[in-house]
Formats: sequence, C-alpha cells, structure tokens
Amino acid sequence: MDPRAWRRFRKNKGALVGAILVALVTAMALVGPFVAPHDPNEQRRELLLRDDGTPVAPGEVEGYTLGADTVGRDELSRLLHGGMISMQVAFMATLIAVVLGLGVGVTSGYFGGLTDSIAMRTVDIVLSIPFLLIAVTILQVVEEPSLTSLYVLLGFLSWTTLARITRAKVMQVRELEYVQAARALGAGVPRILLRHVLPNVIGPAIVIATTLVAQMILVESAMSYLGLGVPPPDASWGSMLREGEEMLALAPRLMLYPSTLIVMAVFGFNLLGEGLRDALDP
Repeated sequence: MDPRAWRRFRKNKGALVGAILVALVTAMALVGPFVAPHDPNEQRRELLLRDDGTPVAPGEVEGYTLGADTVGRDELSRLLHGGMISMQVAFMATLIAVVLGLGVGVTSGYFGGLTDSIAMRTVDIVLSIPFLLIAVTILQVVEEPSLTSLYVLLGFLSWTTLARITRAKVMQVRELEYVQAARALGAGVPRILLRHVLPNVIGPAIVIATTLVAQMILVESAMSYLGLGVPPPDASWGSMLREGEEMLALAPRLMLYPSTLIVMAVFGFNLLGEGLRDALDP
C-alpha cells in the first residue's frame, strides 16, 4: 500500500474498528475448529438436555461454557466450526467473483467493440436475474448441494458490479500517454495489462471485494436460515439461527450468539471497505 494511503487508513477510526472486527472473526474461523472443546455434531441428550427437552444453560454443565443447542450439542463448538464454514463460503465466493469480474472488466474495457458489447449484455442479463430466487432454484434442482456448489453459485452471481467498475476504469487507463507509448514501442497486450492496466484497477477491486465478503456472509446466512445452505449436520451461523428459532421463547441465546457474530462480521467488513475506499481513492 502507498505510504500516504496507509497514513490515511490509520487516521480513519472507523476503518481501524472494522479491521479489528475482521481480524477477530477471521481468527475465529481459522483457529476456532482447532480449539473447539467438543465435537460440534456429537449429541449428548442425557447430559445436555433437561427432562422437559430444553437445553442446559451456559455454565450449567462443566465444560460447556455456552450451554447446548436444541438437540444436545455443544453450542461453543458449533459456533467455532460454523464460523469457519461461513467465512469459507464468503471468501471463496468472493474470490470467484473477483476473478470473473476483473477478467471480464479488463477484457471488455481494453478491447472494446464486439467484445465489450457481448460482455456488457451478459452483465445486464445476470443483473436482471433476482439473486436469491435463482440461487434457491438452482440449489433445489441440485440433488445433493455441497459446500462447493454453494460458493461457486454465489461467486457466479456476484461478479457483475466489479466487472462494470473495472471496465470503466480500464477505459480511462488505456487512453493514458504511458499506455499508448508502451503500445507504440511494441509491448504486447499481456505486458500492457499486467504492467500498466491492472495496477490502476486493483485498488477499486480490493474495496469491492471487501464489501462482497460482507454481502456473501449475509446471503449464506439467509440461505442457510431457509434450509438451502450448508447441508446438515454441519453448522454455519445461518443454519444455527434456523435451529435456534425452535427455542426462541425458552432459550433466545441460541439465536443471539450466531446473529451477533454475523453482525460483527458484516459490520467489520463494511467499515473496512469504506476505510480502504477513502484511503485508496481520497
């Protein structure tokens, strides 16, 4: 990062708060499964469910800090493993969207003409499709939806905004004098794109990617809440919301824990994205 951009970022308190929140939830996703005290899918009904079927409260049983869920599984372990899955889906879907968006945007903006027309009409078509509706439809058609199919689907439906912004930026850069000079000196297209074009579009791409992660966390949570996300018995924060809804009146903590983590993650990535935008493009 440019030293001036880094100084602007450090002076932005909101960006620093976002960076801290992102670091916390990312560390939880990376380290959590290794420090989880119990198997997140192990059901211990005799120990963790009372006679009336309600889960034990936090600290009621030794070794179960956050209590149990509706079927007698350790809540803390499921939160830690669920964070790994939620963040994995968000990051992988964003990676796919960034690769597609940058590829289409750079190609369309640099070559123009028929290539640009085809690419932008494709973007228009994808944008005209209701995001959640098509995701639900495809996952219903797939016989056994997996984690991979989920983030591939989300990635393929999320690249259009980045493609449009990248295209506009590339159309400006390709007319600059040093790009025309490189072309006149016989530099090939790959060299021009890598040396002169991509460095000018990578900043906006980073900002959009950061906000895309937040969007992917929300979409994955919504789909898991509807029963169309991570297949059981694996946990994600969205699926834990759906499971906790059954005990909302008796144990609201089962929805409070995952919803708090979702809010932290989304809020953190949005703050970080705004801070990076202000730092990279003052």
